[in-house]
Amino acid sequence: MTRYHALVPAAGAGTRMGAARPKQYLELAGRPLLWYALHTLCRHPRIARVYVVLAPDDAWWGRYDWDGGDKLMVLSCGGATRADSVRAGLAAMAGEVAGQDWVLVHDAARPCLTAALIDRLIEALREDPVGGLLAVPLADTVKRAGADARIAATVDRSGLWAAQTPQMFRYGLLTAALAQAGGAVTDEASAVEALGHAPRLVEGARSNLKVTFPEDLELAGCLLGVRGEV
Repeated sequence: MTRYHALVPAAGAGTRMGAARPKQYLELAGRPLLWYALHTLCRHPRIARVYVVLAPDDAWWGRYDWDGGDKLMVLSCGGATRADSVRAGLAAMAGEVAGQDWVLVHDAARPCLTAALIDRLIEALREDPVGGLLAVPLADTVKRAGADARIAATVDRSGLWAAQTPQMFRYGLLTAALAQAGGAVTDEASAVEALGHAPRLVEGARSNLKVTFPEDLELAGCLLGVRGEV
């Protein structure tokens, strides 16, 4: 029977936040940012196991109670890039995951993921021959910058989507795609595209934001507060 697994790369430093600790360990309502994504994934009944990929020299993980139970597995094999960490995590999962099992790769810094979004992704893709990802259509007018931060062009936004996570692909396909792509790709869908496949876009939610800049952390706290999760 095909199973679903989650993989969360959490070996990065998050330098754009300008903080003294890695972004995934910034505190949000008394818990590290990473806790929220792991909590949602671990308590989802359709996900068999949640693998979190840490840097080999991670000094923060052991300071917190992660409340993941037997479902949560730590892999201390993270690399210099997201692709390196996901590739190493997939290799460490070998023997526990079948080639046709699904892997949902989720950003450590997307704390507002919901069970409903996971359900939507799984239902949309469980019979899909390729897999896909959560994404949202671009709503704002898009400008391409030129010299001195002046507008070089206005880009037609029709058909443009902003990629989110989880990104869901079968273990065998994703492993092969990342092996070929090297460290250049910024998400799993790009690696699968490079093999000649067309991943499916599944509409996500703008609330499933990625914390990249300091103001994003405050916004995530507001969203989680509205849900009663902080």
